[in-house]
Amino acid sequence: MLKEERQAFIIKQINLHNKVLSSDLSTQLNVSEDTIRRDLHELAEGGKILKVHGGALSKSFHYPFQQSEVYAKESKKEIAKKALQLIQEEMVLLVGGGTTMIEVARMIPESLKCTFFTVSPLVALELAERSNINVILIGGQLSKNSHINIGAQVINQLSEIRVDLCFLGTNGLSLADGVTDSDWEVVQVKKAMIKSAKRTAIMSIAEKLNSIQNMRVCNLNAIHYLITDLKPSDPALAEYAASVTVL
Repeated sequence: MLKEERQAFIIKQINLHNKVLSSDLSTQLNVSEDTIRRDLHELAEGGKILKVHGGALSKSFHYPFQQSEVYAKESKKEIAKKALQLIQEEMVLLVGGGTTMIEVARMIPESLKCTFFTVSPLVALELAERSNINVILIGGQLSKNSHINIGAQVINQLSEIRVDLCFLGTNGLSLADGVTDSDWEVVQVKKAMIKSAKRTAIMSIAEKLNSIQNMRVCNLNAIHYLITDLKPSDPALAEYAASVTVL
């Protein structure tokens, strides 16, 4: 594989999953980790990614307010529109972080009266723009990679609440492995969020369907809604529709 093809693959994986590990890329591309490190350094020097210890981050995920950098922005807007259909007046909701959730927050009607718990400071700031929304930020250690609060303090706080609906993004989603992620601390927070909710909605662009990360958050039967940018009747969603309500 040519260097240009290899780097295009790396950028695609980073855009899809927000974060990649050098070791995973080495296995996927069948090249040495030294080669991957050189590629990541070159891409970072070119301003295309953010290099971190052991891997790299998407610029759009790390800086969600830079609109021109958001990957698949129109698809995420479509998901956000569908997510709003599930929100009713006076609901108590729990939401995660990520660029799709920020799109949801930006579309909340000014007249809506709800309470939002969130582990994301960035999402909390967006929600706070709505005068009728009560926003409660669940505090803890801020993850520099995911920009959500993590750790035992967050999990303890989540165990004390019971919400009507939880919205979560995902880095991997498949029929066999369910919802998966690549960050152990984030996985623990997501598990606690799902446990705190009566119902859970997973939001995912179609490109992430049938992808798997290293750590499992939950099986498909633990979630109630799958919201994608595809039409619910799309053949790609047929098997998922057997386990969850597809929007």
